[in-house]
Amino acid sequence: MSSHPATPATRLIRLVLELRQSGITDATVLGAIERVPRERFVPPTFRHQAYENVAVPIGHGQTLSQPLVVARMTEALALGDRHKVLEIGTGSGYHTAVLARLSRRVYTIERHRPLTVSAENALRELRIHNVTARVGDGMLGWPEQAPFDRIVVAAAAAEPPPALLEQLALGGIMVLPIGTQERSQMLYRVERTAEGFVGAELAEVRFVPLLPGAGAELTG
Repeated sequence: MSSHPATPATRLIRLVLELRQSGITDATVLGAIERVPRERFVPPTFRHQAYENVAVPIGHGQTLSQPLVVARMTEALALGDRHKVLEIGTGSGYHTAVLARLSRRVYTIERHRPLTVSAENALRELRIHNVTARVGDGMLGWPEQAPFDRIVVAAAAAEPPPALLEQLALGGIMVLPIGTQERSQMLYRVERTAEGFVGAELAEVRFVPLLPGAGAELTG
């Protein structure tokens, strides 16, 4: 047997197989994950972990979610190529890139300017051009672009932010973690119907808290 370390391509294939074995069945979601080089979104110190099913620190108290969580959230969104998506919490831009492969346009909001800049650079390098990013308060959403067919939130709140519920289109789906850091958090899929909002539990998760306002570097 060869003692050479596995190439990123080999590790990516292994990761996709692991996701499939963990219950991710949507071929379009698995295909999008296969087409996004996760190592481009991981800090150099953690690059060796790019294709392991683990969360990775990206600075500013933020993390890049484990691939299984990204896949589960994306699958729950049931994305189509005509959908307009709002993402709260750009982070490294990895999940943004996956969403961009599956939808018409992604609007993404991040509290921390340095993360936004680095995510935009990575997306540009990968020639992903259907993303608009901005620094701001994710709890307020992006009213000028509402309504959104899909909304995904990468930070946990005690309850769904009212502004985001308002900005979800009729028939639209929002996927978000609900709970606090002290107590367990649950990933929910919320659908807006003519009668109101219908929620379903997906899985237990662990996310950073959803905070109001933008990061300190905006005002510092």
